[in-house]
Amino acid sequence: MPAVAKSFEMEINTMAHNFSSTQNNKKPNVDEVKAYLIGLQQTICERLEALDGKAQFQVDSWQREEGGGGGASRVLTAGGIFEQAGVNFSHVTGDAMPASATAHRPELAGRSFEAMGVSLVIHPKNPYIPTTHANVRFFIAEKEGADPVWWFGGGFDLTPYYPFEEDVIGWHQAAHDICQPFGDEAYPKYKKWCDDYFFLPHRNETRGVGGLFFDDLNEAGFEQSFAFMQAVGSGFIDAYEPIVTRNKDLEYQDEERQFQLYRRGRYVEFNLVYDRGTLFGLQTGGRTESILMSMPPLVRWEYGFTPEPDSPEAELYEVYLKPQDWLAKAN
Repeated sequence: MPAVAKSFEMEINTMAHNFSSTQNNKKPNVDEVKAYLIGLQQTICERLEALDGKAQFQVDSWQREEGGGGGASRVLTAGGIFEQAGVNFSHVTGDAMPASATAHRPELAGRSFEAMGVSLVIHPKNPYIPTTHANVRFFIAEKEGADPVWWFGGGFDLTPYYPFEEDVIGWHQAAHDICQPFGDEAYPKYKKWCDDYFFLPHRNETRGVGGLFFDDLNEAGFEQSFAFMQAVGSGFIDAYEPIVTRNKDLEYQDEERQFQLYRRGRYVEFNLVYDRGTLFGLQTGGRTESILMSMPPLVRWEYGFTPEPDSPEAELYEVYLKPQDWLAKAN
């Protein structure tokens, strides 16, 4: 095992200690979470710049016009590998929750809130490199005379256009290894949640090949819940980098490029119709440019598209856009 991977494995094993223990009532350390998230944004951007080898991230710091807080959006465009990559840190506060949140969580009514996180989407130019998304986040709502309501959420998922089984199995193996120190039930639970969440009902298909998704995480207490969020956040780039490295030099034609642009439309449809983070950001007066930086720079729709039988495009629909046990295929 490479030294970096072994070091990370030791780190998440340490963080996972007593993850399944009884509730830890330690008050959430908001400053500790924020410091981790700012460092995570920096680390991921440095790794992506090294992978790309051409472009660098432009930093756009901003303050929230309504309410409080702000953030820093980092966007890389027209790179050697990445057509666009956005890595956003935000920390917003407010005196009241939006209606969509209190409808889902009525106990949040009448509370002030803080929400912070790192969210990223990477759109490579080469159709043989998958698009990917990741985010980790923390939320806390408080009011005088009551205990705070808080939780962690996040995950990562992969959206290939011309998938390779090796890549998909490796992606899920990395997700499994991140979860394993936190209990045998963690990976299957959060894998299924990801499959269910990134599903487009109006298309009757998944957005991609899944990964991990978790939310409302607080049962193990602050320290262990925070440890799991860190394991997911820090493990993302180690899962994605090998896929980019293997596929970045594969040659493609305009036909593959056009199919990539067509499938990017599914990304737009999901983010604007179903994604909770997009809805929360817009309803709480977040910065629109930062919220919508996840959109691909180029995309197209085609009426009534049907892939040719027995084509690589058909294989995507028939094999890969269906939830399944990818780790079983590794044996």
